[in-house]
Amino acid sequence: MRSSTFPHLRRMFVCLVAMCAAGTVGILSIAHAQVGKPEGLYYKSWAVVVGVENYLVAPKVPGALESAHAVAAALRGLGFDEVIELQDKEASSKHLLQILNDYLPRKVGRQDRVLFFFAGHAGGTQDSQSKELGYLVPWDAQLNNPAKAITFDQLKEFSRRSASKHILMLFDANIRGWEVTAPQPLSLEGRLSPEDDTEKRAVQVLTAAEKEEAVGRAPGQSAFVTALVAGLNGAADLNKNGWVMASELAAQVKQDVEAATKGAQHPQFVQLEGDGDVILIEGRKGAFQAGKEPTSEADRMREARTQYEQAFALLQQQKSAEEALERLNRAIGYDPSFGDAYVLKSYIRLEVLPNLEESLLAARAAVQHAPQNPDSHYSLALALTKKGQYQEAEQAMQQALVVNPAYGDVYFSLGELYADHLNEPQKSVDAFRRYLELGGQSERAIRAVQGSAPPAEKHGP
Repeated sequence: MRSSTFPHLRRMFVCLVAMCAAGTVGILSIAHAQVGKPEGLYYKSWAVVVGVENYLVAPKVPGALESAHAVAAALRGLGFDEVIELQDKEASSKHLLQILNDYLPRKVGRQDRVLFFFAGHAGGTQDSQSKELGYLVPWDAQLNNPAKAITFDQLKEFSRRSASKHILMLFDANIRGWEVTAPQPLSLEGRLSPEDDTEKRAVQVLTAAEKEEAVGRAPGQSAFVTALVAGLNGAADLNKNGWVMASELAAQVKQDVEAATKGAQHPQFVQLEGDGDVILIEGRKGAFQAGKEPTSEADRMREARTQYEQAFALLQQQKSAEEALERLNRAIGYDPSFGDAYVLKSYIRLEVLPNLEESLLAARAAVQHAPQNPDSHYSLALALTKKGQYQEAEQAMQQALVVNPAYGDVYFSLGELYADHLNEPQKSVDAFRRYLELGGQSERAIRAVQGSAPPAEKHGP
């Protein structure tokens, strides 16, 4: 089964449903929607490079600024379009959170890549269940106080919210607080090009050392950054095929740092999400010729993706919904496990070209093949609601919230379901309240929550 590789789909789906509810199905207004495939691997490449050497209250980190400069220069050399450098005072807690929580989510598209580099202090603490809570120390934060820290949970939340298919985080610090999984094996052994990896979701992390190890600090570049820059300049192409992937970079950096530090530091590589691999240098493309019917499994999956993208573009441009549906059916024919295609087909059959039974079938297939995509469950819930199966719709919405507990639009739909069909007024108010807490602005939700508030106490005679 395949999990979702289109985090933007949730926004697109909700936007489409909202327009249909208003009777204004038309052109989509999605900040991150990018039509079709880019000419290269990405539409745009973004990097945030942070170096904090002269802290406001924490000890100095020798070499952090020079290390950050070197990484920024290497990324510009790789053709990164936007390289945001934050040095010392510029890397305050407020500024870093603004970039991670607001600027990048608004700017980055689904066919982009994002790289985040940090050179400075890192810390760690534990919660009441003894779970490690790691954090980065911004310029204005204290070393052993997480109050102003950028926690690793916040970074993971950024990666979950980001529309980009590929994210790589690089920390010139020791690792604390990640759920460590088995490292991704090298992606290119025995192949000319990583075509299977170019579209798969990937969120990866490379750190300078294990959590109990000290990171060597001295004027100039650190051993980790020296190895990292060499890898970005081509040394990480371990199998000499012209491609450099994050997994290859990690293997090369680990080898170089362990040698340079005589085993004092052991860089760690973590695959946080997805089974793809961030591409840093693009080598030769494969030999698949356009116009021929795909025969291999890889070619069929790639053609399925192309048909899906074209269907998405047709809907966005308010063109033929019939053709969009035809392309989605073609995509599913090429790849019967393509969960996102089922989600979009369910929407079309629910609202644009109504056929409730087909919408339900597509939604159930989406749940089967993409259970980690909250839109699979949400699309099923919407179809079940229209069919009058309200208890089952509630269960599907609850499952969508298991996958994404911060999915505001599901809470709004739950509020409507409880109020309009299940006669659960308190549950309706609770769902609307959570929707508003997550930033929702519906007048119905506001009225429901305000109407449930107890009257203010009277004082005096």
